[in-house]
Amino acid sequence: MTLAEENYIKAVYHLESKYENGVPTNALADKMKTKASSVTDMVKKLAEKGLLVYKPYQGAFLSEKGRSHAIMVIRRHRLWEQFLVEKLNFNWDEVHDLAEQLEHIESDKLINELDAFLDFPTHDPHGDPIPDRHGQIQRTDKIMLSQGVCNIGYQCVGVNDSTPNFLKYLDKNCIGIGTKILVKDIEEFDQSMTIKINDKTLVMSKAITSNIYVKKI
Repeated sequence: MTLAEENYIKAVYHLESKYENGVPTNALADKMKTKASSVTDMVKKLAEKGLLVYKPYQGAFLSEKGRSHAIMVIRRHRLWEQFLVEKLNFNWDEVHDLAEQLEHIESDKLINELDAFLDFPTHDPHGDPIPDRHGQIQRTDKIMLSQGVCNIGYQCVGVNDSTPNFLKYLDKNCIGIGTKILVKDIEEFDQSMTIKINDKTLVMSKAITSNIYVKKI
């Protein structure tokens, strides 16, 4: 499978949960930052290979074969991110693009040895679950911080936006995986939140709180 084909099936995997009848071509084009016509050609090609099921004018979804392959690509990506942060001292905002390149190295032995070397981590530096060698994923009960309520304590368990700018913003405000957050107030007008982290009080817009995953503590 080519690098481009792997990127497409991974994109479909991430988009599937948003669409009941298959991922629309336009949505996939936006995700892949390309033309809808190019997406249609690739989707048809992947369908011929048995990796996707494609319904014209509706969308595409992964076959069992395609899903298994997509999960393995995601496994490689997240293990490499964990390795770069844990062993090579990269920041969590620096690793996505590197992992995008490393994820296409198809060696089960390499990835399984990497997994063991890291002591079988269940989550990557951004809080995303790492599939095990059998494709099983350990899910975490979580909500968006924007869904939180006042005077309840939460713990950051992940991020929805893993772009460098957002992660740097979180670093600047001392927010990372494991950070404890107390919701102090929610502004009725725009749903911005006043939160407390240790002795520090912050006001966050809904655009920010809608990209932070938390669990109740």
